[in-house]
Amino acid sequence: MQKGCAFLMFWASFMFSVAANADKTEDVAHLCQKITQKLHSVNLEECQSFDFDTHKISSVLNMPLLMKEFKGVMDHDVPKVLFIAGIHGDEYSSVSATFKWLKILEENHADKFHWLFLPLANPDGLLRKNAQRMNANNVDLNRNFPPEGGESASLDYWKVKTAKDPRRFPGLLPVSEPETKAIMDIIDDFKPEVIVSVHAPYDLLDFDGEAYAPEKFGPLDLKLLGTYPGSLGNYAWVRLNIPVITLELPHAGIMPKNSEIRDIWEDLVFWLKNEHPKIKSAQLKSSPTS
Repeated sequence: MQKGCAFLMFWASFMFSVAANADKTEDVAHLCQKITQKLHSVNLEECQSFDFDTHKISSVLNMPLLMKEFKGVMDHDVPKVLFIAGIHGDEYSSVSATFKWLKILEENHADKFHWLFLPLANPDGLLRKNAQRMNANNVDLNRNFPPEGGESASLDYWKVKTAKDPRRFPGLLPVSEPETKAIMDIIDDFKPEVIVSVHAPYDLLDFDGEAYAPEKFGPLDLKLLGTYPGSLGNYAWVRLNIPVITLELPHAGIMPKNSEIRDIWEDLVFWLKNEHPKIKSAQLKSSPTS
């Protein structure tokens, strides 16, 4: 009798897992279809071939947040890099280019790093009829993280410094949005050594960290913009001590040339391998002694 009950419990658990995986696959396929309809530079078959996972937290409109992980060598503590794009829904090129970088990594992953990609952090903003910077609640997700200076710092800055620009509304409270909660949860679980955030259209390389900032990635030259209350850079670097590289592509609606996309990627990987002390330290720890 006990064996029969145990088998039934196992079977129910197994069937629930199968159903959940089927739902996830259907959600990913549906989102890939929506992305490729919006961004013609992203191929539907390629999007589906990445076999994306989804985060447990969905967007305001219940769209899944796609995640793709490329693990390093399993028996070594390789450096972790979190790669986030599309936090502003009207910055098309950030998502399109990130899919190209995903493909490059898939073809050339050498297990030197442990990567986690979040290629579209704001699906509601991108996939609405008229794409917008903010999410479905009209909150700028890149101002919705916990700020330095108290809970009201982001809202105060928005009122005084931006003249209440609706495109930069930080929300009435920090971390009011599910997408922000998801990113914070990913950072907490993944514990990256560095975060790469992709934006457009300022045509530059920004950096939140110490004096070892990269000077140039492909056509993007370093120009420090400073941090804003509630931004990812402010939250990750100032509060968590995780450096943030921001790739500001030249145009929001036009993707860089393929050669520029590859140059940016190669320079990023070179910098990670050779210039970043935390990465170098982690690599030394993970290398076998001679």
